[in-house]
Amino acid sequence: MTDPQSQVSLISEQETTLSTPRLKSGIGAKLLFMTMDLVYGKKGSLSKFRVLEVIARVPYIAWEQVSYIAITHTHSSPAFAREIHEEVSSFRQQQDNELFHLLILEELLQKNNKRQSFWRYRVIPQILAYMYYHISWLLYVIRPRWSYNLNAQFEDHAEHEYMLYVAEHPELETQKWDSDFSKDYGEFDSVADLIRQIAVDERHHKHESLERVEQARFGTKNKST
Repeated sequence: MTDPQSQVSLISEQETTLSTPRLKSGIGAKLLFMTMDLVYGKKGSLSKFRVLEVIARVPYIAWEQVSYIAITHTHSSPAFAREIHEEVSSFRQQQDNELFHLLILEELLQKNNKRQSFWRYRVIPQILAYMYYHISWLLYVIRPRWSYNLNAQFEDHAEHEYMLYVAEHPELETQKWDSDFSKDYGEFDSVADLIRQIAVDERHHKHESLERVEQARFGTKNKST
């Protein structure tokens, strides 16, 4: 059980998100959002959010892979290699957080006995993730800030969609959350609070990406890429 202040805080976070304008999406983000709306509908749903989380881990995986390649070329400069490794550790933490989102949503869908088309909810998400991975990887190689900006737009979209979904589904306030992942992710009194927390996580990821936009390639500070 969370304490009442935590619940009030999450409700306040929802109000903050819904009163904050969405980030302006670039061409890449618009195409991704349009594709998801076309295939899964414009309204948010647990099934659509599961697809979103399949895709959400992709940039962090791409950044990690490029960073490891960079480390092999900077091993003669231990301080710089160490800086890159710290970036990799951060990417892993973000991957793990997104993975818990995916596992939690999968669990919710199973408990709600939601039937999902194999092609729409298993095959197509993997295709989208594959394409998004290569776009994120390529942008990161060419100019990291482009990849960070794309991810910030994606995370901002996710944050708003989650909070909007809670606002449109008041029944979630009384739906208890009993999960195998509560010890790892935290305990919440309701599914509404759980989804609010996921949205807050996405906001943190967004801010981290926006901060990296102002950093140089592979973490060197106070330069533009």
